Amino acid sequence: MTDDSEDRWSRVLADVRAFVAEREWEPFHDPKNLAMAVASEAGELLSELRWIEGPESDAHCRDPEHRQAVIDEIADVAITLTMLADRVGVDLPEAMHAKLVKNREKYPADEWRGR
Repeated sequence: MTDDSEDRWSRVLADVRAFVAEREWEPFHDPKNLAMAVASEAGELLSELRWIEGPESDAHCRDPEHRQAVIDEIADVAITLTMLADRVGVDLPEAMHAKLVKNREKYPADEWRGR
């Protein structure tokens, strides 16, 4: 990560931690509850696209009438996942990078392109 993106991530993480602390939610944020919350928030994101045909979903997400709802649900998923990662001591950007390295090895582009 660049210095700027590290700074942005640090600010996001601090903001999420402050949000949780201000509400004294820490006792409710055990890993099981947070994992269920991630699934719940992902379900809310899915509901924004549930009855949209696959080929139409890009246009739906760009449509001003629906775009903000999609953005809000994506943010809820990311915030909740960030809370889970923080609770269990996972550096989320580093974990994502490491997983992409593994996935590049598992799914070489020359073998998996277009499949």
